[in-house]
Amino acid sequence: MKINQKNRNKIVKLFNNMNSKSDFLILLNFSKSLIYGNKTIPFTEKQLNFYINIDLVRKSRSIQTYTVFTIKKKSGKTRTIHAPIKGLKEFQKCLNIVLSAVYMPHKSAYGFVLDKSIVDNARNHIKKNYVYNIDLKDFFPSVDARRVWGRLLTKPFNLGSSVGRKQIANMIKAICCNNMTVERLIDEEWVTVETSVLPQGAATSPIITNAICEKLDIRLTGLSNRFGLEYSRYADDITFSSMHNVYVNENGEKESIYEKDSSFDKELRRIIKSQNFHINEKKVRLQKRGYKQEVTGLVVNEKVNIPRFYIKEIRQWLYVWETKGYDKAYAFFLNKYLRNKGELKNGKPSMQLVIEGKLLYLKMIKGENNQSFKKLKNRFDVLSNNRDEIIRKEYIEKSPALILKEEFLPYQIKKKSNSKNISTIIETIFSDGLEKAMELYKPE
Repeated sequence: MKINQKNRNKIVKLFNNMNSKSDFLILLNFSKSLIYGNKTIPFTEKQLNFYINIDLVRKSRSIQTYTVFTIKKKSGKTRTIHAPIKGLKEFQKCLNIVLSAVYMPHKSAYGFVLDKSIVDNARNHIKKNYVYNIDLKDFFPSVDARRVWGRLLTKPFNLGSSVGRKQIANMIKAICCNNMTVERLIDEEWVTVETSVLPQGAATSPIITNAICEKLDIRLTGLSNRFGLEYSRYADDITFSSMHNVYVNENGEKESIYEKDSSFDKELRRIIKSQNFHINEKKVRLQKRGYKQEVTGLVVNEKVNIPRFYIKEIRQWLYVWETKGYDKAYAFFLNKYLRNKGELKNGKPSMQLVIEGKLLYLKMIKGENNQSFKKLKNRFDVLSNNRDEIIRKEYIEKSPALILKEEFLPYQIKKKSNSKNISTIIETIFSDGLEKAMELYKPE
């Protein structure tokens, strides 16, 4: 959610002056009022006490504060998402606004940063001879609760200046973290442990990890400058790029920059390890000019572009819909959707919503005046309008009176007056998957 400068200033002032639980509650309720306006139902101290003492509550009562599910990744493996229950989610949403107003991420950070997107991230690496990608292992769960608390004590949060403010840091830590079974490298061996960490699925995890990664970004920016490279980070995706791959080391010897055990490689790994992160070795790759070069799923050889298969898939679905009709098109769509997703969590997906989401993404990457986007969008609009008309007639035939009640109208012909910001939808596609993103696009 984007807030104006006046409200941002007020949040910062309230944050800097708070010194007690009641001060913290006032700040959270102000943040909540920015989301809901006149419909705001303020948080109570009882509710706040419940969530800041949730670990104690869990021990005395069997309470689940997160819903756990998996989504399929491009690699075929799954990503585990911990989605907070409604009450906790509300606290995290409001706290996320507060933390985002107080903290501005490093210039090299692009993931979940206001007015930045995967397109901006990819633009750093256009027309380079070498694009080097690495991925951080278990990004959010790598950050444990005590590390969150320690970061909150320092600038710009400065919650270590008094006993009262340290207690607020504890409250924030409790709201943002969750006990989970995670992997930790102990004595050069990966073992599973149970500890309180940042869950992937909490609204507050991205801004906190960006704050945690500030030293990492500073040091990797310095490393890239030393070797004459471009550097950017989108959440756990780290990218370096350059026109060259030769470096003269301190002994006067030439070496390949991106080679295993080179001066660059050793320093890169030392910096990442020093910040308590680990490289996912399976995701390390060097992409040379002449081959397809991708950064966070976007092609960057000549310009920021979308992979061909993405547009091809939309065309396939629209073609089958146009030539075989909606029912056969849906069967074709569902078969492929199930292969990609593995399982369905919320019933059968809406083909129209999925295509519409993909078109939104295509529009963000290529622009609304791009011919490929405009042609596909026009075809989709014609098909959707025809289907809406068929559904509308079916409703009228069943009962003309029903058409007068908006709740009986099909989704596609309701006025989408509350469509969310496109960038928010796209960010959700990458963090939680397309189904979650489509939830943001539903009308009230």
